[in-house]
Amino acid sequence: MTVAIILVVAAVLALTFILGVTVSRNRSLTRTGQIARIEPIDIEAFRNLTDPAEAAYLQGRLRPSEFRTVQRKRLRAMAAYVQVASRNAAVLARLGQSALQVEDAQTADAARQLVDNALRLRRNSTLALVNIYAMLFWPTAGPAATRVLSGYERLSGAAMLLGRLQNPAIPVRISSR
Repeated sequence: MTVAIILVVAAVLALTFILGVTVSRNRSLTRTGQIARIEPIDIEAFRNLTDPAEAAYLQGRLRPSEFRTVQRKRLRAMAAYVQVASRNAAVLARLGQSALQVEDAQTADAARQLVDNALRLRRNSTLALVNIYAMLFWPTAGPAATRVLSGYERLSGAAMLLGRLQNPAIPVRISSR
């Protein structure tokens, strides 16, 4: 009986230690460390993948079987871009939430805008991924991630605004052109 009690106490202590290390590690991420976790997206390539005119052009030039093969590859690439955009939005939402506590009203407003855009992009990314994965079975030329692209561009602008307000010396870029 005492061995069981000792094992339970040891397990609780080990769990407390692991949770403490995890929480302190998450808190120790600095703003610069979080910005380093952002993976830039090639907006022009993403725009090309989501362009209905480009898909229509391919559909008109290729045989139906070739179009389906090419469109599935385009959809997989689109899904990869959407996943990166979603991960970047999660990082930026955390940055925005930490900036909400500042005294400066302009910075707090920019942080609120960043958080709103990031959360909206996360929601739209999830919906776009469902749409993209459904389209893999029926590769049509319909828009799958246009909301994600426009949301990502808004999020990029909000992140740059907040970054300039907080620290003009550190540029915040979440897209590459």
